[in-house]
Amino acid sequence: MEVLKTELTLEPIRADSVTFLQAANQILHIEFQTLAKSNPALNFRMLDYSVRLKRQYRCPVVQVLIFLQETTNEMAFTEEYRDNMTIHQYQIVRLWEQDSTLFLVNPALLPLASLTRTDSPQSLLAQVAEQVATIPDREEQQNIAGCVEILAGLRFDKDFVRQFLREDIMRESVIYQDIVQKEAFKLISRQLQKRFGDNIGGSLVEQVRNLSAEQLEDLGEALLDFSEVDNLVAWLGTSRK
Repeated sequence: MEVLKTELTLEPIRADSVTFLQAANQILHIEFQTLAKSNPALNFRMLDYSVRLKRQYRCPVVQVLIFLQETTNEMAFTEEYRDNMTIHQYQIVRLWEQDSTLFLVNPALLPLASLTRTDSPQSLLAQVAEQVATIPDREEQQNIAGCVEILAGLRFDKDFVRQFLREDIMRESVIYQDIVQKEAFKLISRQLQKRFGDNIGGSLVEQVRNLSAEQLEDLGEALLDFSEVDNLVAWLGTSRK
């Protein structure tokens, strides 16, 4: 026999989407999955999310697990967690089984439409692009186009997707720009670490993190001429002017 600690610690976890439905006085928890394999298993994770949400908000929780990519894994067809003492149930949506018409008529669902049921994925993607082009609000059109490109990449080659979606529209999307900026920062931060090591302080890293994708690209070129950290400090001071 081993006496265990009575203090039960919980590591923080992050849910994909949590919404309070005021009229129904309940929490709507949505999880998106590309892979059915997970550690811990997905059904146990759904139980864990539910218990934590109930503990924090003290109201009923409705859970929906949405699978984005087609799979035959049994977890995509399992709507409960079960052990000797516990049964926890939730809902599953498999996008490849859903009627594409319902997604094409709602701009907010267009990013998911290319992953729905169809006999001709290419024709479906063309329909999605046509619907995106009809969105009257320019900013909304840009952001939805950016989302469409990201999710359509789960089913199609990137170059094929861009045959249907205007690249200038996607590039103006704040979502697209945010992804480009984050990827550029990862590259630059690796270069800075390799060149200057521990001489890079946290404040300098934060300044670099706040640069735009275009500024990060300029920094990547300028970095070739830097011999010491002071060169970076001077460059950052100039870039903010």
